[in-house]
Amino acid sequence: MWTSEELLDLVKDRLSGARLIVVSNREPYIHTLVDGEVRWHQPVGGVTTGLDPVLQASGGIWIAHGSGDADRMVVDEFDHVAVPPASPSYTLRRVWLTQAEERDFYEGFSNDALWPLCHIAYTRPVFRESDWEMYQQVNRLFAKSVLEEVGDDTAFVFIQDYHFALLSSYLKEQNPSIITAQFWHIPWPNTETFGVCPWQEEIVNGLLGNDLLAFHTNQHVSNFLQTVSKVAEARVDYEQHQVSRGGSITTVRANPISVDFEAITTEAESPEVAREIQRLKESLSLRDEMIGIGMDRIDYTKGLPERLWALANLLDIHPEYLGKLVFLQLGATSRLNLSSYQTVYDEIESLVYGINERYGTTTWRPVIYLPDDPPPVTRMAVRRMADFCVVSSLHDGLNLVAKEFVASRSDEDGVLILSPFTGAAQELTDALLVNPYATDELARAIHTALEMPREERQLRMQRMRNVVQENNIYKWAADLISEISNFAGAPRNNKARVD
Repeated sequence: MWTSEELLDLVKDRLSGARLIVVSNREPYIHTLVDGEVRWHQPVGGVTTGLDPVLQASGGIWIAHGSGDADRMVVDEFDHVAVPPASPSYTLRRVWLTQAEERDFYEGFSNDALWPLCHIAYTRPVFRESDWEMYQQVNRLFAKSVLEEVGDDTAFVFIQDYHFALLSSYLKEQNPSIITAQFWHIPWPNTETFGVCPWQEEIVNGLLGNDLLAFHTNQHVSNFLQTVSKVAEARVDYEQHQVSRGGSITTVRANPISVDFEAITTEAESPEVAREIQRLKESLSLRDEMIGIGMDRIDYTKGLPERLWALANLLDIHPEYLGKLVFLQLGATSRLNLSSYQTVYDEIESLVYGINERYGTTTWRPVIYLPDDPPPVTRMAVRRMADFCVVSSLHDGLNLVAKEFVASRSDEDGVLILSPFTGAAQELTDALLVNPYATDELARAIHTALEMPREERQLRMQRMRNVVQENNIYKWAADLISEISNFAGAPRNNKARVD
């Protein structure tokens, strides 16, 4: 099993003193003003959750958009701040975006175009030239920040996600010696689906600026290579998973991200979590009910309405659960300026109200909905309280909620109900895999979870924990860093431009 210490040794050995720079849109720590005091918190999200322990182990620089209202108050003259705030081990550099840049780059092209384009959740992508122009502008802005950090040093730049499809090519235009790797955390759709994007060729050529490009699953790799063969002037080697273009080679790999298994297990067993469990039971008036949980960012890809319909179906078919089952839905609202997100948010609130009105009593609510992003100790306590956890994504690159639930269950109890349309389903085969679109089937899966014998629950959880423990976040990072280090010193002639 890989540890943070072993990862640090690998970085020192394989990167040979080169600077490690991570780039993402979302920052790992946000500073805000609360009652006149500067406070910090970690945002919910797979990218930041997964990469923070890697940077803590290896050091380096993380470049990200400074989004907190107190972020500027804590940085130095170079926009640097040492993080984690409680025990610094690496540097966060913040990039400042105007309201227009954030609106058109982040809400516009990234999340009103690329996000629905890549997720098969039947939400139509919106393509606006003004958003595309701003997307290019912000990618160049981040390239400028990276180049300033690199200077004359040797550097490995690890780019995160769909916000920066053009970044590697912009970097190579100015400094061809930089070695870049990019992890695309969301699905890559089939060629026909991606073909509706007016700028598909520019995006593909931008991603081919990377030395290494990684996805969560082999299917996403296959879809990307097929897209390349259709839209780019390049030679695709399907056996080696490589693309040759303009004298340079991009290696494409599948490497599913994971979590810090040991850290989560240790936190789950802490006295603070035990006290939080007791506090939650008292504050939510929970007695001896069976507890189901959902823990998602409020997004139309996560299948939240489908799981609520399934819960109502279950209560209709099995009225013996009335008064004896509570479903806790934790969420974190985001992107509410987009109509598609506001629509699903309103739908969830309406469904929660309707289910509680139909089935609830004066002393019992079947659904407790907490849409505000709770602190980490509350999220951990909820995982430990659960008899079952529902991950019903309609389409997902991986979904770390599933792995976090498994890692938290050192008691080897609890049942994971998991959508097969998540990358995690390829690893966590001892979950109850169920199509979230088939809400009757999902209701039956909840019933199966509630009635499953303890021996079977333990056996399934033991096997899933073994998978997550062995393939932890440090192994994910080690595999990518090992691959990246193979490019050190290799010449690269990146002729293609992205305009």
